[in-house]
Amino acid sequence: MSFIAGIDEAGRGPMIGPMVIAMVYCPREKLKLLASLGFKDSKKVAPSTRRRLAKILPSIGCGVEKVVVEPHLIDCAVRGECYQNLNYLEAAMVAGLINKVAQSIPLETVYIDSPDPVPDRYAEAVKSLLKIPVRLVVENYADENYVIVGAASIVAKVERDSIIEELKKTYGDFGSGYPSDPKTKRFAVEWLKKNPEPPPIARKEWDSWKKLLGK
Repeated sequence: MSFIAGIDEAGRGPMIGPMVIAMVYCPREKLKLLASLGFKDSKKVAPSTRRRLAKILPSIGCGVEKVVVEPHLIDCAVRGECYQNLNYLEAAMVAGLINKVAQSIPLETVYIDSPDPVPDRYAEAVKSLLKIPVRLVVENYADENYVIVGAASIVAKVERDSIIEELKKTYGDFGSGYPSDPKTKRFAVEWLKKNPEPPPIARKEWDSWKKLLGK
C-alpha cells in the first residue's frame, strides 16, 4: 500500500504566537472519503467543524505529524542567523516531517502548499534536505486544490488555535495574534506601556512591533 501526504502551515504571518506545520498522510484510496467528509482549505471550514474533522483522521486510516515553530526561531530566521530566511526555515521543518514519516511509511507523493511565490525554488529547498527520495508536488494554493493539503491545513489551524487559547490563559486575550486584528493591536500597545520589550510569545522582528517601539 502506498501513501500520499499533504503539508500546510497555520500562523505564518502573526505578530504573536507560533507557526504550526502539519502533515497528513493517507492511502490514496482515502482521498474520496476525505472529500466526502468535508475536508478542504481550513479557511472555508467553521472552527467547530475543523476540530471535529481533525479528530477523526486516525479513525479513517490517516496519520498526522505536526511541528510547532516558536517565535524566537522565526525571529532567528528573519534575521538570517539560523536559516537563510523564513522560507528556508519552513522548508527545513517540512523536510523534517517528510523524513520522519518516510522512515516507516511508503510515501508515494507529498503535496505541499508553497509559501514562496516561486514554488520550484521552494521545492528544491525541501528536496535538498530529504534523506529518502520522495516525489513532491509543490504549488501555491495547494490547500485549495488538493484535499490532502486541505486536511493538513485543518490540522495545523486546529493545533495553532489550541496553542493560542492556552497562551491567553497566561497573557490575557490578545485576539488572533495577527497585526490586522484590532484586539491584537490594543494588546501590543498596552503591553509596551508597561514593559520595555514585547512578550516572549511575540515575533520581535516583525515590523508591527518595531513600529510600536519606534525602530
